[in-house]
Parts: sequence; C-alpha cells; structure tokens
Amino acid sequence: MAIEKISPGMQQYLDIKAKHPDAFLLFRMGDFYELFYEDAVEAAQILELTLTSRNKNAENPIPMAGVPYHAAQQYIDTLVELGHKVAIAEQVEDPKMAVGVVKREVVQIITPGTMTDSSKLGSESNFLVAMDRQGLRYALSYMDVATGQFYVTSLEDFSSLCGEIRNLRAREVVVGSPLSEEEETVLTRQMNLLLSFEEEVLDDVHLIDASLTELEKQTAGKLLSYLKRTQLRDLVHLQKVIHYEIKDYLQMDYATKASLDLLENGRTGKKHGSLYWLLDETKTAMGIRLLRSWIDRPLIDKERIEARQEVVAVFLNYFFERSDLVESLKGVYDIERLASRVSFGKTTPKDLLQLAQTLANVPAIKGILQQMEQPALSSLVANLDPIPELHALISSAIDPEAQATITEGNIIRSGFDATLDQYRLVMREGTGWIAEIETKERAASGITNLKIDYNKKDGYYFHVTNSNLGNVPTHFFRKATLKNSERYGTEELAKIEGQMLEARDKSSNLEYEIFMRIRQEVEKYISRLQKLARTIATVDVLQSFAALAEQERWIRPVFTQHRDLSIKDGRHAVVEKVMGRQTYIPNSIYLDNKTNMQLITGPNMSGKSTYMRQLAVIVILAQMGSYVPAEEAELPIFDAIFTRIGAADDLVSGQSTFMVEMMEANKAVRLATESSLILFDELGRGTATYDGMALAQSIIEYIHDKIGAKTLFATHYHELTELSQTLEHLENVHVSTLEKDGQVTFLHKIAPGPADKSYGIHVAKIAGMPDSLLARADSILQSLENQGQHYQAPRQPIQENGQLDLFASPHPVVEELGKLDLYNMTPMEAMQVLAELQKKLGSDSV
Repeated sequence: MAIEKISPGMQQYLDIKAKHPDAFLLFRMGDFYELFYEDAVEAAQILELTLTSRNKNAENPIPMAGVPYHAAQQYIDTLVELGHKVAIAEQVEDPKMAVGVVKREVVQIITPGTMTDSSKLGSESNFLVAMDRQGLRYALSYMDVATGQFYVTSLEDFSSLCGEIRNLRAREVVVGSPLSEEEETVLTRQMNLLLSFEEEVLDDVHLIDASLTELEKQTAGKLLSYLKRTQLRDLVHLQKVIHYEIKDYLQMDYATKASLDLLENGRTGKKHGSLYWLLDETKTAMGIRLLRSWIDRPLIDKERIEARQEVVAVFLNYFFERSDLVESLKGVYDIERLASRVSFGKTTPKDLLQLAQTLANVPAIKGILQQMEQPALSSLVANLDPIPELHALISSAIDPEAQATITEGNIIRSGFDATLDQYRLVMREGTGWIAEIETKERAASGITNLKIDYNKKDGYYFHVTNSNLGNVPTHFFRKATLKNSERYGTEELAKIEGQMLEARDKSSNLEYEIFMRIRQEVEKYISRLQKLARTIATVDVLQSFAALAEQERWIRPVFTQHRDLSIKDGRHAVVEKVMGRQTYIPNSIYLDNKTNMQLITGPNMSGKSTYMRQLAVIVILAQMGSYVPAEEAELPIFDAIFTRIGAADDLVSGQSTFMVEMMEANKAVRLATESSLILFDELGRGTATYDGMALAQSIIEYIHDKIGAKTLFATHYHELTELSQTLEHLENVHVSTLEKDGQVTFLHKIAPGPADKSYGIHVAKIAGMPDSLLARADSILQSLENQGQHYQAPRQPIQENGQLDLFASPHPVVEELGKLDLYNMTPMEAMQVLAELQKKLGSDSV
C-alpha cells in the first residue's frame, strides 16, 4: 500500500507500532482499543474476537479487531498469560481540543514479568528477573513489581542461574549480555521463558547500594532500566535492592521442592496436598506471600530461627489474645499492593478506603501484642505504625459510599472542601430556588400560567404566551422569539442558572482534583506502609504457625551444636492431615554421630518414601521457625537438602528417567557437605540390574567416605545391605510387614535390620492384577530363586485355568546358564557362550 493512501490516524498507529514491534498494540479509539494488521489477525484468533477490516472497499482493507476499553483487562490478562507483551496507546489530549488527529502515546507496556493487575495472580508474587554475565561469573536480580521488593545476588555458573530462576517461578527474564545458542534454548524452550533484552543501566543511588559488586549493580540497573522503559512512570514504591546469598538459606533446588510437594502438589499441580496448603492459616494476602517465601527459603541462622520460635511460643501461651489477634487481622487488606497502586497511579477511592480500614485495625493489633508483655514481641510492636495522620486524611476526605471511578463525582466527603460543598449546595438547592423565583414572578406579574423551562440552547427561561406579553415586567429581557410565545430571562434567574451550570460542570472536576491531591499525599507514606505491611505479614505467618502447632499437636524442635539427629514418633505433616491422625503410623528417626546413613529396604508401597519425605519436611518446618509434627525433635541445622525421589522423564530436554536420576544424584555428590541432608529413593533402577546396583553401591560409598552427610538411601537391591559390614557409619533399617496365611500387611513402621524379601507380587495383588498373572509371577520368582538370579525365564502363555509347570524338569541349557560365572567373563567370552547355547536351543527344537 502506498504511503500517501494511509490516513493520518493509521500513520500514527504505524509510527507507534514501529517502536513496539514485539508487543500487541492496543490503540485507543473512543470507547474501544483497536488492533490492526497482524496484531488484529493473531489477537482475533487468541481472544476469539470478530475480525473485521478498516476501509472495506479499499483494494487492500486493513484487518481490525477491537475490545471495549472498560473490559480490556481480561483480554490483556489472557495475552500476557500466554507469554505476550501488550502496549497500551491512550489518547493523551482532549478530542474536543485536538487539532487534526488526537495525540496518542504508549502509556504502559504490560509483560509477563510486570503484570500487576491480573486477577489470575491472586495474592502470589510475580517476579521479573534480570541476568547478566562478566567472564565466567553471573549475577541475577529480581523484583516483584506489584510490591516493589527488589533483590540481587551473584552466581557461579549458568546451571545455578537457571536453578534460581526456576525457584522464583519467573516467566520473563531481562537479559543483559549475549547468550549462546545453547543457553537461549535452555531458557526459551526448556524453561518456557520470555526473553527481553536490555543494554541500558539505570544507576539509581537511592535503590542500588554502592557496596554491591559491579556486576550486581549492572544487573540491578538493567532491571530498573527495563522497568522504567515499559512502565513509563516514576515507581516510587520500589524498595532499595537487598543483596542475598543463596548459601544464607537452606538450599533446595527446584526438583527437590517439587518432589517434597512444598508449594504445590507434584501430581496435580494444585495447592491442595502441599505443605503450603497445610500451613496456610494466614488471614492476610501479605501473610500468604510471606509464608510462601519462608517455605521457599528456610533459614540456616539459629538465632533468627529461634526468634521466630519464641514468638510462636508466646502465641501458643496466650490463646484468648491470639483469637482476638486473628479477628483483627481479618480486617487487614493488601496494603503492600495498595501502595504500589498509588505508585502506578491506579488508586481508586475503594483502595484508599481499604487502606484506611487497615490503618484503623493497627492500633488493635498493636494493643493485643502489648497485652502479652513478652520481650519476643518487642520488635513487632515497635514496627506496627498506625500512621494516624494518613488514616485521618483518608477518613475525612473519602466518602464511605464512594464509587470505583474517579471522574464522575460523589467520592469526596461533604465538609472536606468548602468550594465543593458550595457546588453541591447549589445543585441540591438550585431546583428549589428556581421554583421560588417562578412563584414570585408569577404573583408579581399576574401572569397565571407563567413558568420556567430549560433547554440546552437557551438555558433557563420564562415562557410567556403572546396573549400575556403586555404583562411582562420591565426587568425581564428577551432571550428568544417563537411563533406563539416569547422566552425571557432575568438577572436573578441567570445568576442561579450560572451557579447551577458551574456546579454541575465543575463539581466532578474538582472532586477529581481533590482525589489526585490526596493520592499524591498518600505517596509520601509508601515506605512506612511497606514497613507496616512486612510487620503485619510476619505477625500473620507466626500466628499461623501457632494455630497449626495447637491444632495438630506439634512440638518445638531443639537445635544442637553437634550433628546428632533424633526424632521421636515423627509424622509427615501433609500425609497425616490427608489420612487423619488416627490412621497415620508415626516413625522415629535416629542418626547419631556414629551413624550418618540409613539403608532402607522393604516392599514398595510400604512407606519408605513417606519416611524419607517426613524427615525433609520436619527439617524444613524447623528451619522456617515452625513447630514440627513429632513427640520430640533434636536436630542439627542443615545447609542443604538433596533428593532423588520418584521417577520422571524430562521430555522437553530429551532426558530419560535414568538421566534425570543421574543428574540429580550428581548434583548431590558434588555439592553436598557434611551439614547437608541427602534423600535417595531407589537410585539405579532406571538401568540394567548390575549397572544400577554397581552405581548405587558406589554412590553410597562415596557419600559415606567423602561427604559424611546425613543420608537416607532406600533401595530394592537387597544385596546392598551387606555394606553395613564394611561401612562404619551405615545402618540397615527396613519397613516391617506382617505375613499370615499368605496374606501380607504393610505396617508402615521402620525397624532395625534389612528386609528379608521385597513383596513385589503382594503389591501387584493389592493393585488388583489378575490371579493367573500373579500365579505365573510367583512361579517365575520361585524358579529364579532356585536357579540363581542370572537366569532369565522364557516367556510362556498365561492360562486362566491353572498354569504350566515349565520348571518341573529343567532344560539342560538352563542348567548351563545357571553355572555361568558372568562376573569373571569378558564381554566377548559371554557372547561366544551365548551363541553356543543358542545353537543348542535351536537344535533341540528341530
């Protein structure tokens, strides 16, 4: 299409679109946001919009689709949820005052990492991450744009960087340096991240501390630069960047957190059935976010852990006060996000009323804590700032019945502004004043049908018919002449009319101006509101811990300086909650300074994995500062938890179950220290028996000899139980079973020593396998045990009525196979022997 044929409006669209080629451009036109060209075609398909066209009669009509501006948020949410960017182009001048095309500008770019208004976010954090590199070192900075929380750290390699991004559950990464093709593939295809590139560094001395490394300052600065470029406003709610070290918290990679069902149920992907689900007795949105953060990053600082425990202990001892505290917390709104809405310029009267209600609750919360008179609460009490002057301002200014919109009036309280009160008086009383004038002039003139009417052209006027023109008073002046009547005005009527029209036109504008002044005043309190929000969130999470400890009869764990671990009658908190306390079987775990490793044997489905997860969950709860599900618990402080539990392919990266197993095991043996906790379940089962057994044994020996970490190692390789004779710090334990009359009951109880059998066929029976299949499996098992485990049974058909006893008289080839010493044969010798045996089988069958 030739450029001269494009209208000025479409040229404006194309100019703006050229600056934002990677975003859907929502172009404000009247009451709609319109999309054109490829944006319209793609958005119509994604959002199920009607695709129309502009200039339908032209040779090349322009594809067009639109959404109503008042309902645009739901469409924006959908696009951003799918990983797209959306640029919002608004009219930035009054169409009535515009000369030519109304001026439009992009006022915000909404991206997966900067989305703050979506209802789909709920109360969870949405982190925007930035990464940069200098030589072999990486830095990572992240921010929750909705709350202004801002962090930065350094990382040693790309793998650690990806692990932290996974832990943050980020959806968008701002990239500050070139990526290799392999790195880009990992980030985009395997991790499904939107990559946004940023070269500019915003050096904000108020937000970025000079004590950071150059790379950390650079990374945080690029994150701020990207944020400024997309949000296009001063974000006064952003908090000063906090430097953190991953090693300052209990380290757990994404796979470990997933296998332990910490934040979501690994099977369903839902909150239900996770540790987060169990612990969430919080009453505020801020408490929910902080709880997730604490689950994600348990502490390793004994002093900080015990400070949290002290508060939980106080709350447990003051039942009635805690009940009052919970009621007070129910009236607290998400002031952390309300503060950000002020910064974004999106505050509504409803937001300010919620803020005022929260501030009104703070004195009650503070008073309840003060009643307890406990030193453990002193810092919390000190930081509960009710900001009385802000509460007074909002309460006196905002009408309790205010609407959500800020341009249609009725949002400011009467009595707050004298001019506004006068406007309202005029609007309220004006009609009565006009009626009084009408009555007065009718009596004075003697015109019995004299009345006052109104239209937009003439305003308010006296309507006088031609027959009464002789009685018109001299102070009347003509406004219009009609065929059968005249329209007159008076100075008094004009004055009232002017007041009413001014009140009508200016009242809503004045309310808007007053509201904007109040919002600017609220901005001054953002840092105090954020500090208050953090304090309320802390109180909320710790009262949640107390509620769980009371409801579930949890106890306060004790932390030791030595490395002994002692848990009496521990329980898996989530499993117990789902099953019910009466049916859950508790287990004790003892790993003293002479025992670092338990080798766990026993049947599948008997509770080995639950036993292992139980320990991890108790450790995590303890290092969060919570009480734990046990009768007694004495623990060292762990620096990391490494797990390999469950079987899963990583199909996106093309890795098999066994490869995932080996990668997770490799991470543990390379990164674990003496102060770590390692949980390995059935390691080695993803490959051939001897390969798997050899790897399992060598891993056990490596951890035992070179690392010394506390380790639970569950295995189906019963041969490995012999290691207890040669490894000083390893002990055998097994899951008890009760066998009677051929029926097996799994007791879910851990006992000393190795298991005597695996009971796999019994598990298959419980799963409902056909009787004939189970009978055949039992027969094969007996033959394998009789012949030696090098034997591989030939496949035989299964018959419903009885079975064939293939092994009544063993085949000579079978006897020879049983005598082979495979361990002392080379691969070539084994192949030659197998070839000879195959020939014998062939000759026998002829």
